[in-house]
Amino acid sequence: MRTGGDRKRDSQALKGLLGVRNLVLGGSVAPGERLSEVALAEQLGISRTPLRAALARLEQEGLLEQIPSGGYSVRGFTIADVFDAIELRGVMEGTAARLAAERGVTPAKLRAMKLLVEELEGCFRDRLEDMLFSQYVELNAEFHTMLASLAGSEIIRREVERVVQLPFASPSAFLVKQEDVYAFRASLVHAQRQHKEMVSAIELREGTRAEALAREHARLARHNLEFVINEDRSLIGRVPGLALVST
Repeated sequence: MRTGGDRKRDSQALKGLLGVRNLVLGGSVAPGERLSEVALAEQLGISRTPLRAALARLEQEGLLEQIPSGGYSVRGFTIADVFDAIELRGVMEGTAARLAAERGVTPAKLRAMKLLVEELEGCFRDRLEDMLFSQYVELNAEFHTMLASLAGSEIIRREVERVVQLPFASPSAFLVKQEDVYAFRASLVHAQRQHKEMVSAIELREGTRAEALAREHARLARHNLEFVINEDRSLIGRVPGLALVST
């Protein structure tokens, strides 16, 4: 039986994890900079024990690096690292989609997936400027969470969850805080078409097609990154995590 002390420790650990992750992704700490446990604990209002657990978790996620003399520093990334992370998400989600199609999905799960796609469709309006952008971002994240679990494999679900922790590999990496960027909104029309086709392929037990669609779907994040780098570099500071990338 969990006690109040257990819940408090869990709450502090989560607060530390989310707090440090937001500071890193927001660019508050520069790549290569050593993190001060004392300063972070004070800033986040937690003790150093849950903070150390958060730092260890973020090192596992790849956002931090251990310093040989002790402690952690913020990891820097190259464009190639970002592309690799996006490609890896595509591989993992593609595998999840293929296995779901090959193994079959229960009618209840399939209905839930279809309803979610309908909700996503409802975010669009006649004009892209009027679409329910924030609602789409939330539902899109839910779609990818559900996709990862469709195959009924805890290993697949866990590994997909791990890879999307990298800021640039997340399904919402280039959508959060980009509501006013028309090019990103336009990319969602194609993304929604792929959502529908993925669910259709899974329902029809077309494993190869489902995998190919999921992998191509992940590459939309790469296209959006290329847009930021080549077309509008003013967006770099607004995309979570890009402050860590040498462009």
